[in-house]
Amino acid sequence: MAILKPFKGLRPPKEISKDLACLPYDVMNSEEAAQMAEGKEVSLLHITRAEIDCPAGTDVHSEEVYKKSVSNLKMFQDKGWLVQDEEAKFYIYAQTMDGRTQYGIVANAACEDYKNGVIKKHELTRPDKEEDRMILTRYTEANLEPVFFSYKAVPEIDAIVANIVKNEEAEYDFVAEDGFGHHFWPVNNPATNKELEELFATKVPATYVADGHHRTAAAARIGDEFAAKNPNHTGDEEYNYFMAVHFPDNQLAIIDYNRVVKDLNGMTEVEFLAKLEQTFEVECMGADTYKPAKLHEFSMYLDNKWYKLNAKKGTYDDKDPIGVLDVTILSNHVLDNLLGVEDLRTTTRVEFVGGIRGLGELKKRVDSGNMKVAFALYAVSMQQLIDIADTGNIMPPKTTWFEPKLRSGLLIHKLD
Repeated sequence: MAILKPFKGLRPPKEISKDLACLPYDVMNSEEAAQMAEGKEVSLLHITRAEIDCPAGTDVHSEEVYKKSVSNLKMFQDKGWLVQDEEAKFYIYAQTMDGRTQYGIVANAACEDYKNGVIKKHELTRPDKEEDRMILTRYTEANLEPVFFSYKAVPEIDAIVANIVKNEEAEYDFVAEDGFGHHFWPVNNPATNKELEELFATKVPATYVADGHHRTAAAARIGDEFAAKNPNHTGDEEYNYFMAVHFPDNQLAIIDYNRVVKDLNGMTEVEFLAKLEQTFEVECMGADTYKPAKLHEFSMYLDNKWYKLNAKKGTYDDKDPIGVLDVTILSNHVLDNLLGVEDLRTTTRVEFVGGIRGLGELKKRVDSGNMKVAFALYAVSMQQLIDIADTGNIMPPKTTWFEPKLRSGLLIHKLD
């Protein structure tokens, strides 16, 4: 069963919470981070992307940047921009997008749960990406940003959350510059905290990494590293845990994750369409944008026209958690077989576009001449993600896109 623990969160005073909160480190480059932090001396980007406070051209992976993160974190605490709670507790973090609100519980997840498979993953990780976050965590001795987890909804947990949200005023409550709402409640009642901990320990057999596989893997490795250096290690130390926001599965929606390709592998448009008809029912939709409406249906933008593609029977396996995925169908029958793209992790011919940017972005990329063809997919469901994780399978690269992104800075978990 899942181990979730309350912790003493390091967090901002209410009046600066909106300006301190920022997008995750990995959705921007250094230039974008500098622009986002401009005029905001309290933005957490001064800690998570500390290169913005270093001389231009400084290597983002240099010791100078990591040390700047440490000094900025200390400065934020010295100035009272980050203050640690006196008692360990859970927290409720809710997000509103397009009129829909999802309510997560911020808690310490156990590194041991990741190693023994209670925390389930659906993506592979790259050691180089893990290493960067490990180094920053090692220097700051803190989980600066939460990871995004899910679990199969439990009515008793839902009831506790609903009661707090209904009867208590949110401590943080703001709309960010992207239009998404963020709402935050500390769980101050000790009895409620104990009840939540017991409910997860008895009602939640597994949790699922939704977004943040590299940070999760890095956190588990850091736990082992800190334990090895501690001759008095007991297993109860803060470094044995890392910060995650846990959302019930029935409140989450996955957005499509689409593909654009630079060329047709030597084929003309006519030849490519003819090849597609061997595997798909192809219907030209003209100039009007077309979005897939169901599983195994795709839309394609090619030569100023949109097409509807329906995968023919026999091109997928509904009994296989991987074979049923539309990303698998597209990868096997189009990107690999027709376009010669064998490895999506290393190719430079394919780029990925999150569905939050809309199908207009696909059209724009192709019309610019930089890309030749675009494919939009029907979004993966939470049940598909859970089925894959439960069976120990791994999704193809860039399959899921969760929105809205968690804001960093509302809570930090210190490992000391």
